[in-house]
Formats: sequence, C-alpha cells, structure tokens
Amino acid sequence: MILGIPKRTIIIVAVLAGIGLIYVMGANERPSDAESGGGSADCRVRVTADVLNVRAGPGTDTTIVGKFQQDAEAEAEPVVQEGFRKLAEGRWAAEEFLRPVDGANCG
Repeated sequence: MILGIPKRTIIIVAVLAGIGLIYVMGANERPSDAESGGGSADCRVRVTADVLNVRAGPGTDTTIVGKFQQDAEAEAEPVVQEGFRKLAEGRWAAEEFLRPVDGANCG
C-alpha cells in the first residue's frame, strides 16, 4: 500500500491515465467530429496555419480539444463568434486560419 491506497488501484489509475494521454495526443491523427459529419454539408474549410488548435468554445481562453495540421480540411458551420468558426458542437477554430474550399457556402 502507498498512502493507504492498494498498489492494484494505483496501477489501474496509471494505465487509464496513460490511455487518456495517448488518446488526447493522437487527436490530430484521428478524424474529428467536424470531418466525420459534425458540421454543415455546405461549408468546408481548409487550414492555413502550420498547426491550428481546435477549442471547446469561441476564444483562446477555452480548452484545446484537438489540432489540425496545415491544409487539413473539415466541415464547418456558418457560425462565427469572436473570430472563431464553429466546426461542430464543442469544436471551434480561429477563423483567420480557415479558408472555405472552392464551392463551399460558409455564410
């Protein structure tokens, strides 16, 4: 026992934390909700920044929930607030680093 906690419990918590960390770190390699149909079918955008943070809300003070690499494409909503475009529920990215792809209707 360590600090009154059984070793088995500590090991389980450590493994779960490791899996969670791997999941979060690999977010830019998995298709996002925005890429898999979370956004509007008419609005599709391309990332112009080297790496673009996807945030939980419209603002730099909100949690980073994913990342896009340069030239990645994603479906988006025609909603822009405080300089951030809504990609899907709980997923926002800075509008200045997103460009609509040809033929997209992003409002």
